[in-house]
Amino acid sequence: MIRVSVLYPKSDGATFDHDYYRKTHVPMAVAGWKPARTEIDMGLDGPFVAAVHFFFESMDRFQQCMGMPVTGDLMADLPNYTNIEAQIQVSEVVG
Repeated sequence: MIRVSVLYPKSDGATFDHDYYRKTHVPMAVAGWKPARTEIDMGLDGPFVAAVHFFFESMDRFQQCMGMPVTGDLMADLPNYTNIEAQIQVSEVVG
């Protein structure tokens, strides 16, 4: 199982619309990619204002999703909810 975490670090002047992210952006990704599971975090304490975790059956499936047209649509949608440059962590779930 592969987990792709998209993390949005806190910084001065950062903006993030949690409602838009939760109700519009992430559902767009889920509809296009159809991950095995998705979790959305709203940061309460720590270095990130928000995060989303997409779970894929394999690295091949994740890479296939990155080549889909919806991925470009998602990139174009970023200014609708944030001015933060996201950090991405790709992990193999081992336990």
